[in-house]
Amino acid sequence: MNGEDHTPGEKASMKREDQTAKEERTPMTQGDQTLLRLLPVQGRWCLHSYYTVCPYAPDGSGRLLAAGVDPAHGAGEVLVLSREGEVLDRFGRQPVEKTAFYHTGFWQTWSPDARYVYYQAGTWDAPRVVRRELATGHEQSMEGDAEGAPPNGEPLISGLLGMLYAAGYGSGLFRPELSPVLFGDRERHGLFRYSFGPERSELALSVEEILRRHPQRDRLLASEQELKRRLGEDESLTLMAYCVRWNPQGDRLLFYFGNHHVVPSRGEPRLGYVFTSDRELRELHLAVDLSYGRWGVHWSWHPDGEHLIGYGPEHDDGSGHCLAMVKYDGTGYRKISSHQSGGHPSVCPADFNLVVTDTYGDTGELTFIDIRTDTVLKQISLPRKYGERPARGKNPYWVDLHPVFSPDGRYVLVNCFQENGLSALAELDVREALG
Repeated sequence: MNGEDHTPGEKASMKREDQTAKEERTPMTQGDQTLLRLLPVQGRWCLHSYYTVCPYAPDGSGRLLAAGVDPAHGAGEVLVLSREGEVLDRFGRQPVEKTAFYHTGFWQTWSPDARYVYYQAGTWDAPRVVRRELATGHEQSMEGDAEGAPPNGEPLISGLLGMLYAAGYGSGLFRPELSPVLFGDRERHGLFRYSFGPERSELALSVEEILRRHPQRDRLLASEQELKRRLGEDESLTLMAYCVRWNPQGDRLLFYFGNHHVVPSRGEPRLGYVFTSDRELRELHLAVDLSYGRWGVHWSWHPDGEHLIGYGPEHDDGSGHCLAMVKYDGTGYRKISSHQSGGHPSVCPADFNLVVTDTYGDTGELTFIDIRTDTVLKQISLPRKYGERPARGKNPYWVDLHPVFSPDGRYVLVNCFQENGLSALAELDVREALG
């Protein structure tokens, strides 16, 4: 998930990720490297947006959306690439300082008809969302944030992503001054709704309202009182709404509610609740509880639009780790694989039995799993680190693979390093890879 950190204990457990999965994998060979089609952009460190946002143009043209940064000058831009990797258009040049560029680019996203591209501008504490008409270059911009656009059109819905980084994600530092809104001002932040025709923005669902409707409200308020006793009456739980993800049909979304990016030094319980909602944000369901010691990361939609897939507890008491699935209303939670890397899993839109995910470490493993038998069909090692001892966090020396299927399930697109130290997009033909 955008910004989902792991505790030391979780990281240790994820090292065991494949000890329980069936070991029917094919080792990486020199031939595997020929399966990848690299799409480098001259002089640019590139990545696609996120594993939950399809970079393939919805008009079937084969165009791809990416973002690239000129490392020498620290200026990034949105890139439209041809099927062959040629740069067809570039725009939105801006500094990448105080942004999440090295994790998710500018959250560049197609409109349903490929007429427009939406992307982030500004900084964590002063974000803007932009809509660009590709044919004319005309842009509209407003205060706000974006983490992908609905697959069936406006309005966009998003939290304020700067709050994640203010809470400590990526840096391990609590820096509330980076937040565009005070954490404790719960009536002024939450999920925002944005439209460009005509231009309109509004707070659609506040953190205060989510807390009021939360099935564990009393427990959360008790934890907040305990925090106040330790840190002072002016303190509160670092609650926020974030990580909006749309199902492919565009009629439902999920979002996270909690604080699980906040630095451990504050002594807050780790809180992460995955809610789902209809498009109007009226019907809320608590789908997955990842709080008070229940582990889990990276929940997103199954292609059927009815279920979610992600990493979570294996057992009802919250113990164990596994890859799991649940219906949007929180019913039918079940383990689908022993794989427990905490990576970024997706179900193939052409074969619901096939899942792709990735792993962490200096080398990332692009992993294909048959969930009918919990068998790892293939692992391909890809470089996600550059340099001997790079700094941790989101920076030019690390990149997440973030595998994403093409709409027809034929290809998987990833980020990985080239030998020259620049990250690039790379495409894999699924049928060729799996033989």
